Amino acid sequence: MSGDVSPTGKRPGPGSAPELRASHADRDRVVDVLRIAAGDGLLTADELDERLEAALSARTLSELALLTADLPAVSIAADGTAAEAAEAKDLVRIEQVFSGAVERTGRWVLPRRLELAVTWCDVTLDFTEAVITQDTLRIDVAMAGKSLTLVTRPGVEVDVDGLTLVHCKLRHRRSGTPPDVPTTLRVELVGQKAHGRVVVRPPRRTFWQWLLRRPAFPSAG
Repeated sequence: MSGDVSPTGKRPGPGSAPELRASHADRDRVVDVLRIAAGDGLLTADELDERLEAALSARTLSELALLTADLPAVSIAADGTAAEAAEAKDLVRIEQVFSGAVERTGRWVLPRRLELAVTWCDVTLDFTEAVITQDTLRIDVAMAGKSLTLVTRPGVEVDVDGLTLVHCKLRHRRSGTPPDVPTTLRVELVGQKAHGRVVVRPPRRTFWQWLLRRPAFPSAG
């Protein structure tokens, strides 16, 4: 450990306490804070990329602390996701017939249970920035026509075994979660989807991510 250097560039003295090492969970929590800050306009895209790269390669807790020192404090749940002050609802029911698309995107707080009673309306549930408050989300589906789309992120798994499809196509594309990333949310689809299609997919890459051959979500390894 004699080669360790502190973030200030100084080597620890003989009586100094050793730097505390950062775990994968520590890095994930900082990554969540940085993404939220970028979503709030506190970081530019270049700053976000630079800090994400530094967070994922950080070895100590003090290195991680430097990356968020100039950002507002954000409470992070035990599973590594950002926790909102708003408490999750036990049940949210969405009823819609022959009208505009239903979308839940950005930093929306996941309820403990979700009911979809929708007829001929597209539904998109985007989990990439969602606030996760429990490890399982049950979605009761009573939906006919159009598309039900679930956008996942590493650590979010979707179980469609309890969903009955009637003249409906299913496209389930895995997010390619690395083996060292734990499952933070299990989404259980139950009920019936008639006509149209069900799509489960990871987020699409931006143009720059595609150009640089980067994944939509960096690996936390």
